[in-house]
Amino acid sequence: MMSSVRIMNNIMSIIINMESLKYKIIKSEDQYNSYCQLLETLVFSESDEQDVIDEIELLTYLIEKWDDEHNTFADADPIQLLGALMTDKNLKAKDLVDILKVSKGLVSDILNYKKGLSKDIIRALSGYFKVSQEAFNLPYKLNINSRLKSAV
Repeated sequence: MMSSVRIMNNIMSIIINMESLKYKIIKSEDQYNSYCQLLETLVFSESDEQDVIDEIELLTYLIEKWDDEHNTFADADPIQLLGALMTDKNLKAKDLVDILKVSKGLVSDILNYKKGLSKDIIRALSGYFKVSQEAFNLPYKLNINSRLKSAV
């Protein structure tokens, strides 16, 4: 059995080491943004040093944990989300024709809220943009013949 003094010394050593951690669990948006900027700098440094690689992995984990806990698609309109993702990747509607393997007319109808997203299209979008299917599988209003209908 360890003596109580030795146990206390071990506990104090752990506490001191924890206080000197370079990175901690993200608890604020400012900290999140700071970690994102730092991760970007490290990734573009193209360093192959193990310490840098470990740091990139740790920052990626912390950022993904924050994203999982704080980002929700509950209020997102799937078509607005699709538009934002297309903008980020500099895609046009004609690019979606090839990605989704559907007609120009269907892509146009989807982007203009005239047709809903099918399961196959949701799967293809999710796979291409690396976003959960849940993000595209939310109800939104369709505009058909000037009457609003709900897409499911």
